Amino acid sequence: MTLTPPLLPIPRAVERLSGHFCLPPHAFISLNGDVQALLPAGRRFQAILKEKYGIGWDLSASPCIPQPAIGLSLRIGNRYGHAQEYLLEVSPQGMSIVSADEAGAFYGVCTLLQWLQGQPLDRVESVRIEDWPDFPARGVMLDISRDRVPTMATLYELVDRLASWKINQLQLYMEHTFAYQAHPVVWKDASPMTPQELLDLDIFCRERFIELVPNQNSFGHMERWLKHPRYAPLAEIQGEFQTPWGAEKGPFSLAPGDPGSINFVQSLFDELLPHFTSRMVNVGCDETFDVGQGRSRELCDQFGAGRVYLDYLKSILNDIQQRGRQPQFWGDIIVNHPDLVKELPRGVIALEWGYEASHPFKEHAAQFNQAGVPFYVCPGTSSWNSLAGRSDNALGNLRNAAENGTSQGAIGYLITDWGDNGHWQVPPVSWLGFAAGAGFSWCKDSNFELPVTDTVSLFAFEDPSGTMGNLAFELGNVYRATGYEPPNSSLLFHLIQAEAEQVNQAPFVTAAGLQNALHKIDAAMALLPAERMARPDAPLIRREFENTARLMRYGCERGLELLANREPGCDPALNAELATFLQEYRALWLERSRPGGLNDSSRRFEQLLHRAEDAKD
Repeated sequence: MTLTPPLLPIPRAVERLSGHFCLPPHAFISLNGDVQALLPAGRRFQAILKEKYGIGWDLSASPCIPQPAIGLSLRIGNRYGHAQEYLLEVSPQGMSIVSADEAGAFYGVCTLLQWLQGQPLDRVESVRIEDWPDFPARGVMLDISRDRVPTMATLYELVDRLASWKINQLQLYMEHTFAYQAHPVVWKDASPMTPQELLDLDIFCRERFIELVPNQNSFGHMERWLKHPRYAPLAEIQGEFQTPWGAEKGPFSLAPGDPGSINFVQSLFDELLPHFTSRMVNVGCDETFDVGQGRSRELCDQFGAGRVYLDYLKSILNDIQQRGRQPQFWGDIIVNHPDLVKELPRGVIALEWGYEASHPFKEHAAQFNQAGVPFYVCPGTSSWNSLAGRSDNALGNLRNAAENGTSQGAIGYLITDWGDNGHWQVPPVSWLGFAAGAGFSWCKDSNFELPVTDTVSLFAFEDPSGTMGNLAFELGNVYRATGYEPPNSSLLFHLIQAEAEQVNQAPFVTAAGLQNALHKIDAAMALLPAERMARPDAPLIRREFENTARLMRYGCERGLELLANREPGCDPALNAELATFLQEYRALWLERSRPGGLNDSSRRFEQLLHRAEDAKD
């Protein structure tokens, strides 16, 4: 469905009407009824009208304002059957929004502001829009534990933009990046979120109808804690353990049979949770593959790994519920034990995640649905382990989640954005997934054929030419040009670190595929001069994509050297290319992210340069 002017998300019902409305230079935004509930919507319209168009309208709750003086009327009605529903009307007589609740009023204003965009303000087209969401909860989860912790300015800008797309939940995935006062050794080099920052962010989000949900992993992915002597005794294993993708080196998970594990996690929640007004908590508990391979081996042999996992999980879930909060947890482990799903405590929310376009959301969601367990579907942006994203996979994954989430009764849709292995992707790589997911999660039917590149270009990059959306999409599809698509990653990402024997023993790595990828990179970047971004950070975005393309070319060229049985470190031009990339990478990082984590993220590149120096010697 294509609308002119374009909207994100596309509403479920749009009726164009005859006539036009002329926005006067002075008018009132009328708040009818519950003034405090309508005030956030009124203030947003007032502020953006002034900021974008220089028009100053006043807010008023007076019933005595004559109708011709009212530019926009806001009212909460009682005829609506859906939470967050709104009815927006523009006519020659004025503009009005009637909503089911205060969130609906805010979302009606967001749609109205988009409707005004690109139209002459003295001839705004009349329209009737009726709209409400498929999923009550529509969230974004940012990984801030794999090196990249955003600055507050970055978070504020993102939150404001997500709110305009009707996203209403934000989670910051944490392992060690909150400044726990009792545990400074864990976060001292990470530039963590501070208590004050979380309090401020919570307020900022609430003003935009976004719920900031605390997210602290509490079982697996605890290696940043367990590597320190103080916490090491709580680890399941310190040595090697097996995962579905091969051997890994511990520590990784907390030992579920150790009472100290639960006590430790409870102490973290004691300190973290008071900074959030949300009554929900994401406790993580995903990918605990080492459980049963270390200290809990005998326990798992006796009772089964699924039972041991569930007993520990229930201890955490019950603790959260006793605090008067509703726990969320990642559902990837429990779905492998279907007989145990029905034993989950009532009221918990399972997070059904998967990041390939073909992920079995339908089958997994059915387990939770049939057991009466509320659940979210959780697709991803496909940005991590990719350099520039995986556009086709991301869109397939996001649509899959929306389609099967609605059919199976999911109560939420959470778009995840991870930072595995150094968080090498720059933040704008994820915007395509955020924008498309915002559309799919609001109304699947009206957004399923969303014109993604034009929509992303306009609403994420503020580029009406369509160039940046197209560039981001095409650069994000280079992963397919190599002829090999590894799961949850891209070949070029792996080639940056691969050894010669790995490449030469892999028949799917071909010179023709890498040459094709180089051609696709150049073709995508050739679009850049045509962009017309109005964002104040447009020069930064250009640099971010230019440096991303530089790294992608390096991956291709390094792969070609390895295929030819040449040591890449002996090529001065290739080393110079990597050094240029790294210098710019470090500078770009600090534009949107905090310094903590940068050295860890850069370490693999620096190691390659050190090897090149050694090769010269």
